[in-house]
Amino acid sequence: MRYSIKIIPKSSKNEIIEQHDDFLKIKIKAIPEHGKANEELIKFLSKSFKIPKSNIQIIKGNNSRNKIVEIN
Repeated sequence: MRYSIKIIPKSSKNEIIEQHDDFLKIKIKAIPEHGKANEELIKFLSKSFKIPKSNIQIIKGNNSRNKIVEIN
């Protein structure tokens, strides 16, 4: 399944703040430097969906707040 995700980095906690069928808006604690926010996003999605991190891949938007993520 593919999701369009908008992340808000440097937040006080990791949380999903908006959810629709294939769209998520997520607050992430990590800063958007050197891939830290992407790593935190994958870790957070892994815990939220209770799946291994290896099943989550950022398809588009590695350097953007708007991402497309595939979850197997």
